Amino acid sequence: MKLNHIDLPVTDLEAAADYFQRGFGFDRVHVPAQGMAILRGDDGFALVLQQAKQVDYPAGFHIGFLQPSDAAVHAAYQRLADAGLPLPPAPAVSYGCLAFWCQAPGGIVIEVSHRPG
Repeated sequence: MKLNHIDLPVTDLEAAADYFQRGFGFDRVHVPAQGMAILRGDDGFALVLQQAKQVDYPAGFHIGFLQPSDAAVHAAYQRLADAGLPLPPAPAVSYGCLAFWCQAPGGIVIEVSHRPG
């Protein structure tokens, strides 16, 4: 089974959409509905963001982008830097994989990692 999409509430729709577009290369798909952004990744995955007045993600909640190599993790980190977005701590080995964590507007925690073979 392949995960097709995830739908996340956000308190600032445009800021969150911009973060994922500039920082992670998502393309915005035209949606006629107000208060919603559909972002498509290069692998077809859809990230749906919906405007909400308040969001309270549970402790530990995060989304993860698995990378094919350590070099790709470093490239993802550099993409954030090149986009002028706030930089989290640099990638480091944690639990046997190279990873970094960042936070999109609205409190969405993102893990970017490579898990060797």
